[in-house]
Amino acid sequence: ILMPVVQPGELWQRSGRWDDYGKELLRFEDRRGFPSVLGPTHEEVIADLAAGEVHSCRQLPMNLYQIATKFRDEIRPRFGLLRGREFIMKDAYSLDADEEGLDRSYQQMADAYHRAFARMGIPVRMVESDTGLMGGNVAHEFTLLVETDAGENTVLYCDRCEYAANQEVARSREQELAPTEPCVAPLPLEEVATPGMKTIEQVSDFLKVPASQLVKTLLYTAGDRVIAALVRGDHELNEVKLKKAVGTAVTMADAETVERVTGAPVGFAGPVGLKVDAIIGDKAVFAMANFVTGANKGDTHLRNVNVGRDFTASGWADIRNTEAGETCPNCDGTLQASSGIELGNIFKLGTKYSQALGALYTDPDGNERPIVMGSYGIGISRTAQAAVEKFHDEHGIIWPLPIAPFQVIVLTMNQADETQRRLAEEITAQLEARGVEVLLDDRDERAGAKFKDADLIGIPVQVVVGRLAAQGQVEVRRRGAPERFEESVAAAVERITGLLSPP
Repeated sequence: ILMPVVQPGELWQRSGRWDDYGKELLRFEDRRGFPSVLGPTHEEVIADLAAGEVHSCRQLPMNLYQIATKFRDEIRPRFGLLRGREFIMKDAYSLDADEEGLDRSYQQMADAYHRAFARMGIPVRMVESDTGLMGGNVAHEFTLLVETDAGENTVLYCDRCEYAANQEVARSREQELAPTEPCVAPLPLEEVATPGMKTIEQVSDFLKVPASQLVKTLLYTAGDRVIAALVRGDHELNEVKLKKAVGTAVTMADAETVERVTGAPVGFAGPVGLKVDAIIGDKAVFAMANFVTGANKGDTHLRNVNVGRDFTASGWADIRNTEAGETCPNCDGTLQASSGIELGNIFKLGTKYSQALGALYTDPDGNERPIVMGSYGIGISRTAQAAVEKFHDEHGIIWPLPIAPFQVIVLTMNQADETQRRLAEEITAQLEARGVEVLLDDRDERAGAKFKDADLIGIPVQVVVGRLAAQGQVEVRRRGAPERFEESVAAAVERITGLLSPP
């Protein structure tokens, strides 16, 4: 199918994402004043379509997909096609009668994505991810691990088993252990002057205390509530996990709120005597004793703070980032970290959209039930750029064969030489007759410029028609490989078709 880029705002209002999606959702009004959006995704449209077209369980399961342009009003577009405002995407949607059907559709789509990326020659990993604004309770991303700055996510993966997860939802065996009380006797609480020392590094150096013995107190707002989150000084807070622990969206408090709640400048917040609506502590903090925190007083910290004696928390949860070197939650392996580029994603949406938009079907007993939905996407634009990030050298791109814009480039070294021109045209014609996609570089350019351009654009197979043309021979080379083969046109055609044949 092909769905509209411009979507009625009313559908997004009914689903609840009109407010939740934020400024990335481009909103506008037509001449009659009706609100509309430029669609970054199409769950609402699919649910509305299903509400009008799907009525019986006999019509299910159903999969609908499109390849179309999407738009997201990114605040900072970057990395070329990886994070643009406008992008091409393959998005698909499954409609099932129950959760068991969704499980089957989800697995079938995951298997199809694995096959698709394998055929493209792109080695992705399927990693656990956050459902975010999509909703539902299960999501995975298909991520290409890279060693460049273009990686937008951090992926934690096991060096022994198949476990892999986006850092937003990654977990380790250490984090899954129940919080344990410290075995050290508490020392007397002590107030210490720390003039101008606001960061963990500054306080650690000044007090000669390791960062692991400090506790950060980070303030967030959730509606009209103020939440304090506690994490160890050498750990990083995970806002996705904090959101799940709190049960609603959270936003980092501004300086005015911090100063109002703590009575101190930013950088000196601490849990002792803190007047907030809730304190959520990371489980690692529960096991600490005699640690250092801010004193809710300018240029001052507290030593020998202890849970229970000096403050109590509203709850304890895993709210920190998992780090490389921790133990895999599924085996005894060690977690490794890598930058990753998300190329595809799959979501179990459940009935979030079907209930909101009235997408119901009648079961065999005559009862109306909401359709159970899944959503699946592959970013086509970003897949092309991600391949470039993964497969390149100092000279340019090295395209994987299945997704190269052309399979072969034929280069004439001297376009004024009639023998070279004829031989280039001959081998081009023979290759095209076998279904090979060929680019003939017949420009009147220097040989060096042609070689440089051929390496830059990265077409996998290069055929050079030059000094051997008088003997009816050409040179065949693979982009990025050192081997060169000088042979007749017939032999070259056989070699090339063999190279291009799937294994």
